[in-house]
Amino acid sequence: MKWLISSKPLNSDRDALIVRLILGGLFTWHGYDALAHYDLYLSMSRSVIGLGAHLEFNLVVFSQFICGILIVLGLFTRLAVIPIFITMTVAFFVAHKNDAFFQKELPFVYWLLCIAVFMMGSGRYSIDHHLQKRKPS
Repeated sequence: MKWLISSKPLNSDRDALIVRLILGGLFTWHGYDALAHYDLYLSMSRSVIGLGAHLEFNLVVFSQFICGILIVLGLFTRLAVIPIFITMTVAFFVAHKNDAFFQKELPFVYWLLCIAVFMMGSGRYSIDHHLQKRKPS
């Protein structure tokens, strides 16, 4: 029963894996959907930051699909979180700046999860961990 009131994590490597799988899995799914319906979603896109709708959409798809896969695998995890963090920053603070909070709540939650994954790192159950083990000290 002590573990219920303890301030220590139950298993930080397992926790990092779970959060990575949630964040990376959701973004991989969103990215796959964007790729599967590429022409439709591209036609509905508009430029938000001045780079042009086509380039911005491609950057979002890259961040969602490719970076999502990298996060699930735990490969270059902290680097892979950065494009998603930027995408969610733009979504929350720019694209939805005039929307009510409940309409932009999901990008905000993803943004917070990016911060958590970046801070936790990939953990022991990741490709990053195995690559680090092979490097000579």
